[in-house]
Amino acid sequence: MDKIWLKSYPSGVPAEIDPNQYRSLVHLLEESFQKYADRKAFVCMDKFITFGELDTYSKRLGAWLQSRGMKPGARVALMMPNVLQYPVALAAVLRAGYTVVNVNPLYTPRELEHQLADSGAEAIVILENFAHTLEQVITRTAVKHIIVASMGEMLGMAKGLVVDFVVRNVKKMVPAYSLPNAVRFKEALSHASAMKLTPVEITHDDVAFLQYTGGTTGVSKGATLTHRNVIANVLQVEAWSQPGLVKEPRVEEPSIVCALPLYHIFALTACAMWGMRMGALNILIPNPRDIGGFIKELAKYKFNMLPAVNTLYNALVNHPDFHHLDFSGLKIANGGGMAVQQAVNDKWLKATGVAIIEGYGLSETAPVATCNRADSTAFSGTIGLPVPSTEVTILDDDGNEVPLGQPGEIAIRGPQVMAGYWNRPEETAKVMTADGYFKSGDVGVMDDRGYVKIVDRKKDMILVSGFNVYPNELEAVVSAHPGVLEVACIGVPDAHSGEAVKLYVVRKDPTLTVDALMAYCKENLTGYKKPKYIEFRDELPKTNVGKILRRVLRDEVTAGTQEAA
Repeated sequence: MDKIWLKSYPSGVPAEIDPNQYRSLVHLLEESFQKYADRKAFVCMDKFITFGELDTYSKRLGAWLQSRGMKPGARVALMMPNVLQYPVALAAVLRAGYTVVNVNPLYTPRELEHQLADSGAEAIVILENFAHTLEQVITRTAVKHIIVASMGEMLGMAKGLVVDFVVRNVKKMVPAYSLPNAVRFKEALSHASAMKLTPVEITHDDVAFLQYTGGTTGVSKGATLTHRNVIANVLQVEAWSQPGLVKEPRVEEPSIVCALPLYHIFALTACAMWGMRMGALNILIPNPRDIGGFIKELAKYKFNMLPAVNTLYNALVNHPDFHHLDFSGLKIANGGGMAVQQAVNDKWLKATGVAIIEGYGLSETAPVATCNRADSTAFSGTIGLPVPSTEVTILDDDGNEVPLGQPGEIAIRGPQVMAGYWNRPEETAKVMTADGYFKSGDVGVMDDRGYVKIVDRKKDMILVSGFNVYPNELEAVVSAHPGVLEVACIGVPDAHSGEAVKLYVVRKDPTLTVDALMAYCKENLTGYKKPKYIEFRDELPKTNVGKILRRVLRDEVTAGTQEAA
């Protein structure tokens, strides 16, 4: 199709980017480590590390990983919140020639086992707070090498001891665990001080990340992101952001608020990788749910960029202390992961003077595919324009392009689109067209300016605070409960998280209670996947062949909401 969106580009934003300017992500990182050696790269709990220190630490940890005998391309899992060890481990794994497998630290044993087994991870770097989860599944995985980190160990000796004492003994956030072969993070760095990192020949086609997602079909699988995919998206984000960053006064050493978790593709690219490319300071927020504490951290810095999801923006603007912050340095507020609501944008704009710039992407697109202009000053109600080197088309059910203004499935082609799903060629074939477009599963329309608007989701996926929740997975887990006969899962509107999970259950055991089933879900599902509502019914709506009709249940919710209004 004609790239009609190019006529809507801001001045100075190129139509194309060139991923070939870097041989690999390692080339990109090492260029920044040398170019910005004396600059502060990351800060967490008032402890800064420079790009030069990040270079040294990651080189050591990479050498330690290589000393374990893993072959190039081996998978190494990272299971931590936003702490200083994360960027060190991230760079170390890539520099050693391995593949990063990002893992949500709040996963249940069942979820962790699936991801470790599916990826074939041979090593893991994990915060000790979550080591008890790993202990329960380690024997059923290929993991042989374990590095255990603590909250305080990179904060300096005095502060680190205090933080670790409080975390372990006062807040009791480290459940007992036994991993006999584990090595402490600081010990690995110390042991590797005399080791040499062996340079590895890495190409654009080598796998940099396995980013796990339900995709469009609900089966948890790894989106295979190559070095080329991520390089491309970093350069696309950089090119697209320039009109926002050049606003006066210009920023010489930019800073990014990294409140989104680094294991999520949004923060991975838009905070960590892009930040390191441009020599920015990443302000790591380990627990953004503590809004009061988050705001206290923000008060320490004159921050320039803040990527977040709608629910986080909403929580911030509704906190009484937020309006005391200094927003004079803020240039760009990126919204993604879920739809930005106009009411939230309007409050944010009034408080900060900066509009939320909504974008769109998926793990499969590394993630950014479209975005509103970085010089936007108003809410558009769209997900913006395709970013440089990206094509977006709208397809009907037969794969044909629909006319402008007509709804269809959003399909994306560009250098940031994944190589496929890890070891799942059949699943890959379902989402890739013959001419290289990734079918997103989202229904949208494109107008004559090239702006795209999401109309609906083609599949039954539920979006909870920017995280994908797939009914198939939840129904499989809940139906395994001995007291459950049938279950259906849908998303319902929620003022805090955008959507919340609701279960409709037909009981096998008439004594089964909501509290008992909630406790079961808490044991087997990550927090954002847990149902907020459970309703018992005598039967569920079905087709004539016995398929449960989630659509009917959603229609009931919609009708009830309209009636209440």
